[in-house]
Amino acid sequence: MFMMVTALSLPVSAQDQWKDTDGNYINAHGGCVLQHEGTYYWFGEHRPAEGFSTQAGVNCYASANLKEWKHLGIALQVSEEAGSDIERGCIMERPKVIYNSKTRKFVMWFHLELKGQGYGPARTAVAVSERPEGPYHFIRSGRVNPGKWPLNLPKDARKKNWEDKKYQEWWTPDWHNAVEQGMLIQRDRKGGQMSRDMTLFVDDDGNAYHIYSSEENLTLHIAELSADYLSHSGRYICIFPGGHNEAPALFKKGETYWMITSGCTGWNPNAARMFSAPSIWGPWEQHPNPCRGEGAEKTFGGQSTYVLELPGEHFIFMADIWKPASLMYSGYLWLPIRFDEAGLPVLEQDRRCTKCVNGTCPKNKQWMIFR
Repeated sequence: MFMMVTALSLPVSAQDQWKDTDGNYINAHGGCVLQHEGTYYWFGEHRPAEGFSTQAGVNCYASANLKEWKHLGIALQVSEEAGSDIERGCIMERPKVIYNSKTRKFVMWFHLELKGQGYGPARTAVAVSERPEGPYHFIRSGRVNPGKWPLNLPKDARKKNWEDKKYQEWWTPDWHNAVEQGMLIQRDRKGGQMSRDMTLFVDDDGNAYHIYSSEENLTLHIAELSADYLSHSGRYICIFPGGHNEAPALFKKGETYWMITSGCTGWNPNAARMFSAPSIWGPWEQHPNPCRGEGAEKTFGGQSTYVLELPGEHFIFMADIWKPASLMYSGYLWLPIRFDEAGLPVLEQDRRCTKCVNGTCPKNKQWMIFR
């Protein structure tokens, strides 16, 4: 069986937005795609045409071919109850959904900021459903692994005193050294670690992991989920402390784990970062920017959100092209990941065919064929 993906690899142009089967703009930002029983489900942030906070919830679309998407509605709705963690006006970002084959439940995790509190709470939240399209039932929100130390933080670092004023001024050599030795982990340990931009990953053995930007967006954490995927097991590591990585997207090819992230430049695009490890627990090493060609230094205008694996170890890199003036109309960048002679993932945008939109291609160019 062949699946031909034409034109998905290109961002839609300013005048041509990617629309669903009803002709409406696809509004599923910072999201993911889950395949279940022959159908692809695309989850993402429902962003308003004006403003920033969440007014609806998490959107869900379905497709049989990754090109034509039917809107199934709001999978997780905001609450109308005053004081609810997901009250209308909160901020719900980066929703990811995974399927637990043991419990037969669909589990959604997302980054949550409480209404009216800006980005201070830095929480993660979880919801569950019997069906992929929902409705999802909100369970709880909070910070991650309160009271727990990361597995890879040396015991002597856990006892250090960081109260000296020389550690409080950001970006100084002393401050950088303190961050690398766990100063912010120690600060937040009692109430739990901060969690903002995030993704989920299910390994071959069924174990699932929550990967998120923590410590004021300075450090990435990888935290194991419980067997039912509804909480954390307490086991986690911190990687690249002080590296300022966000928007993580993780995938596995063969025995190697790969992660693509972005830097922290607000809504503006920047150069992608790439890392690999022989185990989910590391050691992780950094590689050069995977993007090649014109626009590579800005990830072709996009910011990573997810990597979709297709049969035969083929992968699609999913990214958002943010338009802060009206976030609802932010665009999408989907690129096939190829691997060079050294086995490194490569992202390229074919500039010879810039008018491909919504699965149509005036040059009838086939980007990839998957078996």
